[in-house]
Amino acid sequence: MKALNAIIRKLNNMLKKLILLIILIASILVLSFVFKKESQLVPAAPWWEFASIDTMKYSRDIAREKLNDSSFNEVIDRQVRDIAGTGATHVAIATPYDSEFYPFLKKWVDAARKHNLNIWFRGNFSGWEGWFGYPDISRDEHIKKTEEFILKNKNLFKDGDVFTACPECENGGPGDPRHNGDVEGHREFLIDEYKITKAAFKKMGKNVASNFNSMNGDVARIIMNKETTRSLDGIVTIDHYVSTPEKLIEDVRRISRASGGKIVLGEFGVPIPDIHGKMSEEEQAEWVENALGELRKMPEVVGINYWTNTGSTTQLWDNKGVPRLSQSILTSFYKAHIVKVRIMDETGSILRNAELSMDGARLEKDDNGTFNIPYFEDSDIISITADGYFPKEVKLSKTSEQEAVLIKKDQDIIYQIRRFSKNLL
Repeated sequence: MKALNAIIRKLNNMLKKLILLIILIASILVLSFVFKKESQLVPAAPWWEFASIDTMKYSRDIAREKLNDSSFNEVIDRQVRDIAGTGATHVAIATPYDSEFYPFLKKWVDAARKHNLNIWFRGNFSGWEGWFGYPDISRDEHIKKTEEFILKNKNLFKDGDVFTACPECENGGPGDPRHNGDVEGHREFLIDEYKITKAAFKKMGKNVASNFNSMNGDVARIIMNKETTRSLDGIVTIDHYVSTPEKLIEDVRRISRASGGKIVLGEFGVPIPDIHGKMSEEEQAEWVENALGELRKMPEVVGINYWTNTGSTTQLWDNKGVPRLSQSILTSFYKAHIVKVRIMDETGSILRNAELSMDGARLEKDDNGTFNIPYFEDSDIISITADGYFPKEVKLSKTSEQEAVLIKKDQDIIYQIRRFSKNLL
């Protein structure tokens, strides 16, 4: 009897261990499924590293007028919500950095976070250009005040944000280097301020880019030589308005070649009456479509900011919040249809070392080895390479998923057996 009880206890213990093992295996399978699903649901990166829309006419120009107007909160929320709806990754906020305007800036920041947008801070201290009657400040004062602003307001910033300390610096302070002859002084100021802002964000542990020193395109031509561009970690940011999309593309290429840097369009948009005259909605939309259609093909361009959302001649929405035709065009680029492309060999294995490029730009893959590629109606050929395989070119199609198979150059017997087995299935 004792022997029987011992056997029963032993069997019970084994059964408990078996049940625990089954639960453990099931848990692992469930978790792996969940993580797999989560990785598949991560949104694809935009064609550019970031795509933004500017709010200057409302976030800066009327900052003092609306500072204590609680009803304006609804306007802020609607504008930011509309911008998020285009697929933008960032909203550009131009509120001054002076303490007077902090409550107003905070309203815009809170709205951006509510609608899951990163922020491109494109304000300045009012004294630099004499906004709102503030007294002039020097370069040294500007650098000191900028560092203090960042360190004092850590909670304003989030990983992925962009901070510009002095947009179009040539419009204030000592003046425009094209006219005052102080090219070297202007370069030194930009570099010194970048060092300070970069160190401040590093100190607080925030991944915020602060080398987007936007300037007029003509200023960039004389300021951004290769040495200066290297000192600013390879980024040239231009606020650039020209007559045609062709001229815009040409200027971007020239500035990129001369500086050796990647280009960010800090401001672009149409129409500017002195440059473009008057434009109908249809003409504005056509200009924007032609420009974005070419810009997306340029590996030199890493980010863009459309100026502005509303309140200007270039607006995407009218003053009542009604979208113009250009808004839908911009959205078609910011929120492009994404095709998930997997590169495989003939055995059905995903080639994780595969590289893919389109229009000269190399595309990145996710952790599953899948390329998330924006599709446009004129999308042409994607070029695929992988070590040990013959290169291939395929046409991107408007589907949710697409596969491309590369042929291995040297196929050993094991590979041939795996390929044969795959073909039998």
